[in-house]
Amino acid sequence: MCGIIGIVGKEPVAERLVDGLKRMEYRGYDSAGICTIHDGALIRRRAEGKLSNLVNVLADDPAAGEVGIAHTRWATHGAPTAKNAHPHATDHVALVHNGIIENFKELKAELIADGRTLESDTDSEVVAHLVSRRVENGETPSEAVASVLPRLRGAFALAIAFRDHPDMLIGARRGSPLVVGYGDGETYIGSDALALAPLTQQITYLEEGDWVVVTRDGSEIHDEDGNKVEREVKTSGASAASVEKGNYRHFMQKEIFEQPTVVAQTLSSYLRQSDNSVALPQFDFDISSIRRVTIVACGTSYYAGMVAKYWFEQFARVPVDIDVASEFRYREPVLEDNGLSLFISQSGETADTLAALRHCKEQGQTIAAVVNVPTSSMAREADLLLPTHAGPEIGVASTKAFTCQLAVLAALAAHMAVTKGFMNRQEEQEVVEHLLEAPACLNAALDHDDDIASMAHLIAPARDVLYLGRGPDFPMALEGALKLKEISYIHAEGYASGEMKHGPIALIDDEVPVIVLAPSGPLFEKTVSNMEEVRARGGQIVLISDAEGLEEAGEGCMATIEMPKVHPLIAPLVYAVPVQLLAYHVACVKGTDVDQPRNLAKSVTVE
Repeated sequence: MCGIIGIVGKEPVAERLVDGLKRMEYRGYDSAGICTIHDGALIRRRAEGKLSNLVNVLADDPAAGEVGIAHTRWATHGAPTAKNAHPHATDHVALVHNGIIENFKELKAELIADGRTLESDTDSEVVAHLVSRRVENGETPSEAVASVLPRLRGAFALAIAFRDHPDMLIGARRGSPLVVGYGDGETYIGSDALALAPLTQQITYLEEGDWVVVTRDGSEIHDEDGNKVEREVKTSGASAASVEKGNYRHFMQKEIFEQPTVVAQTLSSYLRQSDNSVALPQFDFDISSIRRVTIVACGTSYYAGMVAKYWFEQFARVPVDIDVASEFRYREPVLEDNGLSLFISQSGETADTLAALRHCKEQGQTIAAVVNVPTSSMAREADLLLPTHAGPEIGVASTKAFTCQLAVLAALAAHMAVTKGFMNRQEEQEVVEHLLEAPACLNAALDHDDDIASMAHLIAPARDVLYLGRGPDFPMALEGALKLKEISYIHAEGYASGEMKHGPIALIDDEVPVIVLAPSGPLFEKTVSNMEEVRARGGQIVLISDAEGLEEAGEGCMATIEMPKVHPLIAPLVYAVPVQLLAYHVACVKGTDVDQPRNLAKSVTVE
C-alpha cells in the first residue's frame, strides 16, 4: 500500500513531506519521490529504494516551495526504478497515485495517438497526462479533474499539483483511502491520519468517490457526481509518538511486546468485569436469528478467522464458511437469508476484503467488521463495527493486530452463544474469566524471549520449515509459517498434524525443522503420535508446549519452548507469541529487513 502526503503550506515543505513519508514506511515501498511548486515550475525529485536515497538526492539538489506532494511507491505496473517512481509529471501537472488504473492501456494508447510522450511504465502516468491535456486546453484544474475521474476504472487515491495554480492541490479517492487535514493557515492531504499526526489532529475522511480542492484556507469537497458536500471534521487521535521504536530494535519487536497491553485494552471494550459478561457495541439486528456466518479475510486476518470458526461452531453452534477474500466473489458463493458476513482486516481498506463486503451487502447480508482503524471504509460500511484497539501497527508483518482480532472474535462468538441459548450464565462467566487471563498469560509467554532468541540460530540455516498443529492450533501453525516466510524468507508451510501422513511427510529429513504447537490437553496425545512419525524419519522437532507437555514429549527434541498452562480458549492468543518471536529472531540472525520485508506492503489496496 503506497503512501501519499500533500501540503499547501506557508513555509518550505520538502522536509515535512519527507517526514510524512517516513511515517508511512510501514506500508511497504520500493521507491519514493516529491514534487514542489516554486517560481512557476514543478520541481521533482525521485529515487529508487529506501527513503534515505531520496534524502540524499534532496541534499544534493534541494526542492524549494511551500506547496508539494510526495509518495512512497509499491510497484504494480513497472519495475521499482526511479523513472517509475512518483510523482509523475507533465509540464503543467504532477500527480501521485495509490491503487491501480485497470483501463490504463486503452487510455495510454489514446494519449500516444494524440501525440503525447509517456516516460514511465506505470498506469499512474496516464492520469497525469489526461488531466494535463485538459488544463492545457483551457480548463480549470477542477474542471479537468471532474472530467477525468469518471474515465478511470479501478481503485485510486490521487493528489495532484498544478504548475500554474501554485496555491492549491486536488485530491480524489475511489477504493483507496485519503484524508484532509486542517492546520493554521495550512491544509494537508494524506493516506491516513498517522501521516499527518505531527501536522494536525483535525481530519476529514473523504468518502468513496469524493474529490477535494485544497487551499491554505481549507477545502472544498465534491462527491462523485460533482456536487459540493460537507464532510465531518474529526479529531484523529493519531499520535506523533506512536511511530517511535523507543528502546526496541524493530517496530515488530515493539509490537510483539505491546500485546499484553493492547489485548487488555481491546478486551476491556467487550467484557464487563463487574459481572463477568460479554458486552458488544450497540447494533440494530437480532444476532440470535443469525443462521450462518461467512468469514472473509486475507493473510494473517484469514488465520484469525480460521480460529474463530472453531469458536463459533463450538460455542454458538452456528455453521461457518470462511474464504480468502481474493477468491470469495469469484466462486459465486450461496449466501443464505439471516446470514452474518464477517470481515476481518487490520487497515479496513484491504481491496479484496472491501470488495467482498460490498458484494455481501448487495446480497442482503448483515455486515460485521473487525478492524483496527475505526474510521476506515469497512468500519463505515458495516452494520456492526467491532474495533480492535491495537493502536498503529507499523511492522508489515502483523502481530498485535492479530491477537487483538482473536480477542474480539472470541468475545463475539461467546455473545452469539449466549443470545442463541447455547451458553448459560455460568459458562459465560467462565469464558470471560479465561479471556481476562489472556494479558497475563501473554506476559508469561514473552518471558521466554531470551530462550527463543538463543535457539533461533538452529532454524536460520534451514531452507524449508514445517509447522504442525491440531484444532485451533492448526491455524496457528499456518500463521507461524507465514510469519517465518514474510520476514526471514525461509520457505515454510503449516499443516494440520494429522495431514502429515497424507503427503507432507515425504519432505521430512534431518535438514527440515518441524515446529510443533501442542499445548497439553485432549488433542495432545494425537499430536505426539505425529511427532513420533516425524522423529522416525530423522526430522528435527521444536516443541512448543506447556511444562506438562514438555515433560511428556520434550525429550529428544532439537529444542523446546515452554508456554504457560492456559485454557484452550486463549491458547491461540498465547501461542501466537512464540511463533512471532521465533520468526523475528530467525530474521534477525539472517539480517533481513524485519519491519519492511521485500516485496510486501502493509495493506494491499489493489486486487
